[in-house]
Amino acid sequence: MIKSFFSKRVKILLVFIALASILFYIFSDKKVTQTIFELEDIELLSLSKKAKNSAIDQEKESKEFLKKYFLVWEQDKISISKEDALWGFSIKDVTRYLENFSKIDSKWLEKEKINSNFEEFNTLNKKAITIKNTNIRVFPTISPIFKNPEALGEGFPFDYNQNSLLKINSPLMVSHLSKDRAWAFIESRFVYGWVKIDDIAFVDDKFINEFKNENYFIAIKEDFAIYNPNFVEYIKVSTIFPKKENRYLIATKDRFMNARIDFIDIKDDYISSFPLEFNLENRVIVLKEFLNEPYGWGGLLTNRDCSSFTQDYFSIFGKLIARNSKAQTSFGEYIDLSDKSNEEKKRFIKNSAKPFSTLVYLQGHIMLYIGNLDKEPLLVHNIWSIKLKDKNGNEKRQIVGKTVISTLEIGKELEELEEYDSENSVLSRVLGVTIF
Repeated sequence: MIKSFFSKRVKILLVFIALASILFYIFSDKKVTQTIFELEDIELLSLSKKAKNSAIDQEKESKEFLKKYFLVWEQDKISISKEDALWGFSIKDVTRYLENFSKIDSKWLEKEKINSNFEEFNTLNKKAITIKNTNIRVFPTISPIFKNPEALGEGFPFDYNQNSLLKINSPLMVSHLSKDRAWAFIESRFVYGWVKIDDIAFVDDKFINEFKNENYFIAIKEDFAIYNPNFVEYIKVSTIFPKKENRYLIATKDRFMNARIDFIDIKDDYISSFPLEFNLENRVIVLKEFLNEPYGWGGLLTNRDCSSFTQDYFSIFGKLIARNSKAQTSFGEYIDLSDKSNEEKKRFIKNSAKPFSTLVYLQGHIMLYIGNLDKEPLLVHNIWSIKLKDKNGNEKRQIVGKTVISTLEIGKELEELEEYDSENSVLSRVLGVTIF
């Protein structure tokens, strides 16, 4: 009897709390604004349905993609000047820090200059291929380089010695080796710099003719392992593989560093013929592989930053775009929004941008527009942090550190805490959009 009475009182109390919560939500002037979303498949498919399958001329663009992919194998030497190759040494005029937060001095720079061996620039001139995922470094060292590590938005993961990441099976042209022969100065289809010599093999015409077999496939699954039969590498989405007799080609090397063709197996649902068709389902399947991936400046720790996400996303569908965010804006029709108000920017993107084929650009950052939800434009981007301010107006940061789906006003839900900085918001810093 007592238990039954108590149970009824609990039920009444729970109903009262639920009703009170509903009434508070309805009549409250301060509703929480959601700006980061975890969308269900059905919601993503609904957004993708509004995209145009013809937004990318896949036959034309995929041919151009492959031409550029293998272009360095048609060169006699790397295409950049020695002056451009030496750009990293401009840090002698600024303050930079090493892994122990000590300042880089002239002694450190002189050591790197000697090891860089640029008196041998464009003398080796050998074609090569990556046999692992490999970091491209500004200097031939694994040491990181930071701006002021104590400054907001600096320190880890912003290693300014990290230029980019190259995936396994990437064609290269080698200019020369470092003095210690541990590094090679290379050019690929989109980046140049130093790679570990252990991560590459030299190729000859016989290898190239067998590798370039016009039957190409591309990885559509993230971080799966390949074996031959020993472990070789974890594969990133958009890695290219030639296929021959139902097996996929990679390179190994002999003790003289010469490349040899090797064959591996890959599960059918991890890979697709190149290019993957740009259709309703595939746009979503591919997008989901990137969501929640940790942020990786310049490909640090084999993770992606904002522009490597957009580059790899479109690579799968055969569209080649540049590596850095600013350069990516030139791969379509660029529309300048820099003189527009925040309201005008949002209205334009909401009404005129094309889902899954529009890039939204702000200085140092780029995002993929995928459509509107509840009249709010949604963007996919790999972002490190949101600029905020404390109650005294001082700048602070909220770390996101991964690929998310968000509105143009990411972080606005913190407005109630007086932390949202509308003047430094993503929306306020949007400069323009590029539409394919």
